[in-house]
Order: sequence, then C-alpha cells, then structure tokens
Amino acid sequence: MQALPPVRDLVLIGGGHAHALVLRQWGMRPLAGVRVTVVDPNPVAPYTGMLPGHIAGHYAREEMMIDLVRLARHAGARVILDRAVGIDRQARRVLLAGRPPIAYDLASIDIGIASGLPGVPGAAEHAVAAKPLGAYAERWAAFVARRLPRPRIVVVGGGAGGVELAMASAHRLRGEGAEPEVTVLESGPAALPGLGDGARRALLGRLERMGIRLLTGTTAERIEVDGVVLDGNRRLPADFVLSVAGAQPQGWLAGTGLQLHDGFIVVGPTLRSSDPAIFAAGDCAHLAHAPRPKAGVFAVREAPVLFHNLQAALAGGRMHAYRPQRDYLKLISCGGRAAVADKFGLRLEGAWLWRWKDRIDRAFMEKFRDYPGMAVAPPSRMAEGLDEILSGQPLCGGCGAKLAAGGLEVALAEVPAPRRPDVVSGPGDDAAVLRSGSGLQVLTTDHLRAFTQDARLMASIAALHALGDVWAMGAAPQVALAQVILPRMAPRMQAGMLSEVMASAAEVFSAAGADVVGGHSSVGAELTIGFTVTGLAERVIGKGGARPGDVLILTRPLGSGTILAAEMAGRPVPGLLLGEVVAGCLAQMQRPGGAAAQLLSTAARAMTDVTGFGLAGHLLEMLAASGCAARLRLDAVPLLPGAEALAAAGHASSLAPANRAAAAPRMDLPEGARAALLFDPQTAGGFLAAVPAEAAEALLARLQASGDPAARIGELVEGRPWISVSA
Repeated sequence: MQALPPVRDLVLIGGGHAHALVLRQWGMRPLAGVRVTVVDPNPVAPYTGMLPGHIAGHYAREEMMIDLVRLARHAGARVILDRAVGIDRQARRVLLAGRPPIAYDLASIDIGIASGLPGVPGAAEHAVAAKPLGAYAERWAAFVARRLPRPRIVVVGGGAGGVELAMASAHRLRGEGAEPEVTVLESGPAALPGLGDGARRALLGRLERMGIRLLTGTTAERIEVDGVVLDGNRRLPADFVLSVAGAQPQGWLAGTGLQLHDGFIVVGPTLRSSDPAIFAAGDCAHLAHAPRPKAGVFAVREAPVLFHNLQAALAGGRMHAYRPQRDYLKLISCGGRAAVADKFGLRLEGAWLWRWKDRIDRAFMEKFRDYPGMAVAPPSRMAEGLDEILSGQPLCGGCGAKLAAGGLEVALAEVPAPRRPDVVSGPGDDAAVLRSGSGLQVLTTDHLRAFTQDARLMASIAALHALGDVWAMGAAPQVALAQVILPRMAPRMQAGMLSEVMASAAEVFSAAGADVVGGHSSVGAELTIGFTVTGLAERVIGKGGARPGDVLILTRPLGSGTILAAEMAGRPVPGLLLGEVVAGCLAQMQRPGGAAAQLLSTAARAMTDVTGFGLAGHLLEMLAASGCAARLRLDAVPLLPGAEALAAAGHASSLAPANRAAAAPRMDLPEGARAALLFDPQTAGGFLAAVPAEAAEALLARLQASGDPAARIGELVEGRPWISVSA
C-alpha cells in the first residue's frame, strides 16, 4: 500500500535517550500524516550507562552506541546530521550550524548537557569534557593507545560521575600494563555530594585501595598542555585532564526565548515547555513540578509519556503527566567488575551488583539491536510471476536503481544513429558530444531515486552525480535543467521540499561554474531528482584511446551501493556501527569531483566516471572502446570504510547481480567480498582514467595532495577486452 502523505512536521532535536526510545516506539506505532526528522551532529549516540564500563575496557565502543541512522530507518524518519544552534519560534524553524533552517509544526529537544570548564583558561584546548560522551570516548581511546608507562590523569569533579570515571581510568590503564597516577579534584569540602553515607564510605574506601588521590576544597585555575594549575598557584602534572564538573546547559538555549531555569528548559508534567509547540526531555529539561537531579533514568522513564504526548499534540487527544520517582537506585561501577549501590542511604557493594548493572545496561541496549519488522500481507491472488518479483531484494536507491546493462544495450540498439552533422557522438560515451562554434559541447542527463529523506542532501548528491559525466569528458559545466518528482504531501511541505532541492542544486552547480536555467517538476510515489547538464570543451576525453602500457588510476574508493543497501536493510552487523559507515559514505558522495577530473584531463588518454555498472562494468566499456585488456590488483583498489565487512555479511545492491552477470564472463576473478565490490554500483563515484605510465606518479601525488584518495589499481595490456584480477 502506498504510504499516506505527510501533512505535519515533527522535529526531534538531539538523539538523547528519550528521543531514541520515542523513535523506537514510533517505528512500531507511527502516526499517519507526520514526517519525523531527527537532528543530531553524529550518526550514533552513546548510552551513558555503559560509558564507565567502556572507559574501563569492559565494553567495546559499538556496544554502548545507539545507531541513530538505523533507528531512524526503523521509525521512517529522516536524519539530518547537523548541530542545532537556535530556534526561530515565530517562523517555527530550527536553526542549524551547517545548512539552512528546517521547518517544524512540533518540536522536541533532548540534547543532554555539557560538563566542560568554560570559565577555566586552557580547558577548551587541553582538557576533555565527559559530556558530550562521544568525543570523550574517542579521545580516551587515542590516549590509551599511546601506552604511556606512568600516565598521569586528573579528573576535575568529585561527584559520583567523576569518581566512577577515575576508577574506570585507573583500572583500564593498569590492565594495559601501566602504573597510572590518578587524582580527583573536588572544589567542595567533601567528595560525592548527594550520595548516602554508606555508599560514600564504600566509594572512598575503593579510591584509597586503588591508590587514587582525592583533593577536596581544590579548584582548577588553569589547564596547561601538561598539567593543571591549582588555586594557590600549585601545579599538578597531567597527561590527560577530564572534566566532570557538574551539569551545564547548552548555550544556544538562552536565545530561544523559552522559559529557563539555570539555563535548562522549564517543562511541566506533560513535558511541554512555555511554548506549546516545543517539548523537552532528558537532562536539558527542568521539571518545574518535580525538580530532580540530572540522571539518565529520568530520560528513559520520560520517553513513554513524551511519545504519547507528541502524538496527542499532533492528532488531538488527552495528554499524560510524567511523575518522577522521589529517589532512584544508583549503581556506581568501581573500575573492575564490582559496583556500589546507593538508595535510601544503604551500603551495598560487590561483584553481584556489577552483574546486575551489566544486565540492566545490556537489556537497554538490546532494544536498539533488532527492530520488529512491519509485515505486509501479500495479496490472496496474483498473476503468475508476481511472487518472483515480490520475493526479491527491495529496489535500491541512487545508481543502484539503474536499469541493468543487458536491458539497456537492447534498448539502445533500437536508437538510430545520429544524422545531424553537428552531432559528433551519441549513445555509448558518458555524454553526447555536439559541435558548438569552434569548440564542442557535451550533453548528459541523469537522475537518482532517493535513498535518503533529506531532500537537500539528496539534491546535492544528484547534482554532483550528473556533473560526473561532464567532468569525465574533460568539459567545463555550462548549464543544468532540473527534473524533480516530489512525493505527495501537504502543499506547503511540497513547496518547501522543492525549494530545498533547487537551492541545494544551485549551490553545487554554481560552485562548478554552471547555471541552473529551469527544469520540470511533477508529483509521484517517491522523491526522484535528476539533471540534464551541458558542458563546453576544446577537446573531449572519451572511453576510447587508452593504450597498452597505460596505468589505471581510480580517484575514489568503492562501496557506496553496498553501504546504501545495508542501510536500507537496517540489520546490525557485528563490530560495525552502520550509521558511521553511512555517514562516511555520504560525506564522500558530497565531495565535488571537478578538480580531480581537471587534473586527470591533462594526461588521460581515456576516462570515465564509475557509477551504476560498477568498476568492472565501466572498465570493460573502456577496454572495448580502446581495444585492449587490463590487469587489476584487487588489494590496490580503495574501498570505503565498512564496505568489505558489509559485503562479507551478505549485503549487496539490488543491481550488483546484474552487473556481475554482465561483466564476470570477461574476467579472471578471485572469490570473496573484496572482489564482489568490483560490481558494486556507485553513486557520485570517482573517475577511472588511463594515463601514460610516465605521468602516473606525478598525477597521483597531485590528486592525493588535493585530498582525493586516488590509487593506482592496474595497467592496460595487449589483448581482447578482458580483466585479469589478482588478489
């Protein structure tokens, strides 16, 4: 059944625990007519409960990360990987750091807190804040990898979080064979405020037994590259300074005009702020009706109420009230596999408490491993052959939705040869070539079925993809016409999406030296974006012209089709955070290729862009046009991070089997995931060029110096069109 058109926009600002649980629930109980967007600068979000265990070495990084990209796919939400920096409440727009604002009808904020030292000189440059957690985990991993024999750690903040992370740090470093010196600084008269006497005594005893020094009534006055200057001008040497100095609100909230308490958003029992169109949850919110300390347990328990109330606000209905518990069980890990519990002033400690905490944390993260699918019942009766199509892999987006080479060759065989004298070449090359005055004009068209709901991002990639054919011919882009199919939605949302597409495309073409001069739009089942592009050249570089002895240069790594197919499938892959793999892939696809093509065009005898038919298919086109063969070194072919692991796990684009069927009969090919990626369809892929051997090294050096991960992947040899691939 066709999806119902959206008429309202819900924007979730931040990927905190409450929002993660809302997205999980939304995937199981969506509200028809709502477009959900999650905005976060990172594709993954850390779970706070596992952070000390990760620092101590008990959990791998991927075990404590919630994959927001996979989660959004489950919820049917679009992801915008950017940082919110403000809200225009009058226009109902969320302001972003790296792109134009996005509209909302209803918004919710769950952006957590910071724990830095904003008033301490040198802290921003030389200290690490425990929150945001993701950056801290990365900095810590890099520090551990240095393997210092006597690392000196200073933790600024003697609350439960600081003490817990100090013990975790000491445990991890001792496990690595080091002899760490760990010091905890507490500005107050006593450490661990807010804990009961029993838990405090237990934790202080643990610190003493682990040799961790505790300095109370001590303030960090300045952070230097190799130490902390304390009050009284004392100096404490340090190799790693961690700030866990209390909860600080995100600074941009002050400019929203919302009612705040100490910088945090004031909400009532329904989690609604002073603006009825904005909700807030988690640590960034202040519960005016029942103030509580900043703790992840409240964000988790707010989630069901937030989910219900967001849907009630969008569809009409009675809202629920959130009533937080008066006290909650605090389980504080002690570096090793032991923990201390605090509730009602009792003292409990031991390995069994760590095992209990471990079960709680793993159970929470299990909610984000596998998501229940939405089964669609097949029709009771169907024509013969329909079941075969329905049982296949869902159609990929991007160049993975391209018609297979076999069907395309049959269709093109019916196209008559050009008769006009100003048509130099027609079908068969990357672009048609026309005579234009004393020079040449190239003409190409391309479109992509959307693989992301972010229309602005999709338009940017589609524009760069279309430009690839012009650049591959050695031409300078001239003009572009847009062809846009918009999905059904409320007229104002449709107009907004078209504006996003055209503005994003105009930026790309303008940067390439081309003008957008018009186009055509229509309404259809899904977002599809295409462009017809012209370019000008004194001479063009085709697929023919390569000679035996030429070197093959590939400017970009392969794997985008496999990565996008894996994201569509949404299944977890052990050892990988799919969201980070997808984010890396999208970043590459947004990189313009004009500069690389221009460098190659100074020496290339033949060139093409690597797109839908994969590296093998496009190389065979070059060989057929040039009348020679190629030797390819598989280990020299660059791959996107995560692509080989995904291929090994069985992920592949829906076009890959047809690409293999068309190319493999003309190849000597080893088996394995790496070889399979030679047939992977690329979207906004790199350029494949045949260059004289004597020019190859200098070209490679210039390409790599400009930021292109170009590689020499093989050479051309005498023979019929054939690819010999060595492992």
